[in-house]
Amino acid sequence: MKIYFLCTGNSCRSQIAEGFAKDIMPDDWIIKSAGIEQHGLNPLAVDTMDEIGIDISNHTSDLIDENFLFSCDYAITLCGDANDKCPVTPASITRLHWPLVDPAGIIGTKEVVKNQFRKTRDQIKFLVYELKSDIV
Repeated sequence: MKIYFLCTGNSCRSQIAEGFAKDIMPDDWIIKSAGIEQHGLNPLAVDTMDEIGIDISNHTSDLIDENFLFSCDYAITLCGDANDKCPVTPASITRLHWPLVDPAGIIGTKEVVKNQFRKTRDQIKFLVYELKSDIV
């Protein structure tokens, strides 16, 4: 099974989803994330996942690899921009869209921003567990 998580910059949401999926999906599954742009791994995404014991600090911010995209079983977009700009995929690939708030785009105090990262993380966790129950 191959799952590809896609968002705009591959810095927050898709990285968090990749981290959860690698943590809970079977070890022989191939899980990757990418973006339509490369924004670099957001340190708050790393910190937020570290709070719950999942290390994504070695993840890299990658552009969409069309070869992997066209060979995956699931392509999941986590923002409208990626959903709109993602290349057309064959019918054999299950496309899902999870419209999530970009926590990096929140303006406010450090605590307000950190709480949005946690909220987005927890929403993604729920969705990844739901995906697992649908597939396995």
